[in-house]
Amino acid sequence: MTMKKQALNRMYNFPDADLYVMCLDCIRNAYRDIAVFEPYGFATERLMAFKTECEKFKALPDDHELVGEQMVLTEKKYDAAEKLKNAIRSIMTRVEMKYNNRSGRYRKFGTAKMGDMTDAQLLFCGRRVARVSRTQMVFFESVGLNDLAIQKVAQACADFENIMNIQQDKVADRDIAVEARIDQGNKIYDEMIVLCNIGKDIWAEKDPVRYEQYCVYESNNDQKIARKEKLKTAEKEK
Repeated sequence: MTMKKQALNRMYNFPDADLYVMCLDCIRNAYRDIAVFEPYGFATERLMAFKTECEKFKALPDDHELVGEQMVLTEKKYDAAEKLKNAIRSIMTRVEMKYNNRSGRYRKFGTAKMGDMTDAQLLFCGRRVARVSRTQMVFFESVGLNDLAIQKVAQACADFENIMNIQQDKVADRDIAVEARIDQGNKIYDEMIVLCNIGKDIWAEKDPVRYEQYCVYESNNDQKIARKEKLKTAEKEK
């Protein structure tokens, strides 16, 4: 039995843009302090590799781009659906001219409540209308139901199905892209934490200003609280 892949969770609670900026700030600080970082095995080569991973993260498309692409395709799918419905209505108008909408020949087309159909139901409806029209064309020649009208429905079905598939591909692409972004974000966050822990260890008892530069806060509020506590401590020490 195939096990379901576990969903990735972000290891940090702030925006991706903030993570990127925080990582670059940490890298700059570490370059400045590289001489005291090297004894920890965090030399220039590792910093350069870290920066490269940060740039990979920056280059990944964000969710605004991906959602925007989906919205464009949704609009195109809506237009394709309307074209299919119009093509179906063109045939059903002719069918109703020949037989009332409660007759067996009319109901055979299965177009009742077309406005409430799902995408899949509408696609199947369009295919059914084209198929039934071809088998029943002899009964509707007098009202202008011909191969051209049937072909219009068939083509509208093909166009609608194509945009449905493209949209579903984009949904899958978005899922993959989101997962890749979370994975890369977690990767650079984890490296940033390693770097910051080294920095705090180095400057804990030597330089409070530099120590603060390696502190990571989950939010601006956390940072404000930390600053207030520092001010209180400084006042007490005066």
